[in-house]
Amino acid sequence: MIKRLFDIFCSGLGLLFLFPFFIILAIIIMVDSRGGVFYKQVRVGKNSIDFQLYKFRSMKIDSDKKGLLTFGENDSRITKVGYFIRRYKMDELSQLINVFIGDMSLVGPRPEVRKYVGLYTEEQLKVLTVKPGITDNASIAYFDENELLGKSSSPEETYVSEIMPRKLALNLLYVNDHSLLSDVKIILRTIKKIFT
Repeated sequence: MIKRLFDIFCSGLGLLFLFPFFIILAIIIMVDSRGGVFYKQVRVGKNSIDFQLYKFRSMKIDSDKKGLLTFGENDSRITKVGYFIRRYKMDELSQLINVFIGDMSLVGPRPEVRKYVGLYTEEQLKVLTVKPGITDNASIAYFDENELLGKSSSPEETYVSEIMPRKLALNLLYVNDHSLLSDVKIILRTIKKIFT
């Protein structure tokens, strides 16, 4: 209950404070390339319930039809503005909407698409017992995930066999031991990581 109140307060305040910036970002996205401001994708949430995740669009329209993973700075699907907003995680800020309406939390395991959740072991499925979040320890540890995939000769295989299991291991640690204080620490570490 305290976590939910914290999420509502922080996401509401964030949306109010960032609204002028969101307007500017939306205009830049629309001017830069054809398509809408937001990219919506179905992700798997708590208790394996699907929800629509919102991101500021950083890729050309219909890019997800060519693959669900992005591969560093050489991915031709990313728009000019997209490279910048992805670098500083600005595309994720719209997920404050998901937090405010209750689909997500500020901190929790990053929500995955159904394709990859289908590969989880019984133990790994425990990450679905909590709400997914905008950030978590795994996101900080793999802040440069796209670059790592970009260097791989087989990005899909690298993600499934190496990166995903390691991220899930960190997520399970969070699921088994988390608190409001640990969430605040993760948020502060995330902000520090973005700006350094």
